[in-house]
Amino acid sequence: MRILAALLASLCCLLVSRADARGMRQPSTGLPRVHFNQPPPDFIFPLGERYVRVSQLAGQAVVINFWASWCHPCVDEMPYFSRLRDAFGNRVALITLSNEPVGIARSFLRTHDIFLPLLEDPHNVIFGAYSVSPVPVTVVVDAGGKVSYVSLGGLSWPELEAAVQRALATPSGTPRP
Repeated sequence: MRILAALLASLCCLLVSRADARGMRQPSTGLPRVHFNQPPPDFIFPLGERYVRVSQLAGQAVVINFWASWCHPCVDEMPYFSRLRDAFGNRVALITLSNEPVGIARSFLRTHDIFLPLLEDPHNVIFGAYSVSPVPVTVVVDAGGKVSYVSLGGLSWPELEAAVQRALATPSGTPRP
C-alpha cells in the first residue's frame, strides 16, 4: 500500500511539474526563427532617403509584411498597410517584402497605384531568416524592439490596428542592440 501511495504521489508531482513547465513557455509565433518578446532577425531596409536596420528603430513600432503579387490574401490586405501609414505616420516603420524575381512586386505595386516601401528578396535571405514559407505573414515589433504580434495568413484592418496600438504602447525602455 505504501508503495502504491508513493507511486501515486510521484506521478502527481510529475504531472504538476509538466503543467507548470507548459505554463511557463511562450506561445509559438508559428515561425520557428521568430519568437514573441525577443528581437526579430535583423536586416537593413530603405526608410525614406536612408537605409536602416530593424534594430535601430527604438521607440517606433515596426511592421514587416511578407507577400507576393500572385497571392490573393496578400493583395487583399494591401489597403490596410496603406491605411497604416496614414493612421500612424512616422510612429510606425513599415516594410513589405516579396521574394518574387526582381521587378515583379515593384511593377505590381506601380501598376495598382500602391505606394508602399518594398524590399525585394529574390534569394530568400530575409524570408529564410524569418522562416517564412507561405504568404502572407505580418510581424509587428514593439517600441522596445521585440516581436509582439505575428499573423500567418491574411489579416483585417482592426487586427492590424490593434497590434500596432499595443506595440506603440510598449515602452522603448532600453535601446535596441
